[in-house]
Amino acid sequence: MSIEPDRRLIDPERVAAAVAGLGDRAVIDEWAGRFAVVADPSRLALLVSIHYAREISVTDLAAATGMTDTAVSQALRLLRAHGLVTAHRDGRVVRYRLADATVHELIHHVRPHPDKPAEDGPAR
Repeated sequence: MSIEPDRRLIDPERVAAAVAGLGDRAVIDEWAGRFAVVADPSRLALLVSIHYAREISVTDLAAATGMTDTAVSQALRLLRAHGLVTAHRDGRVVRYRLADATVHELIHHVRPHPDKPAEDGPAR
């Protein structure tokens, strides 16, 4: 990305650092899509549940989150399409687990481990 030549800058070094940090716009767009998927409370609840269960079936996810099996299945399809979860068959049961290390780390910020004391409110 280049800066318009006639654009007035206050601190060109900071602008250059910001542009370098942005890097490939396609990566930003990809993460924006992932964040949009995670921004839905039901899908985030599924990701948190999967994280702490390590791997879990649709039926058990539905019970844990209070959702229907159909709603869980539809949400999991979207989460799989974005590479956030994977599935594997265990006999007749399909179990889901997190596939993305960054989402794994994010969940530790969203919902710390139940055995550890939670901080007061979201980080700002």
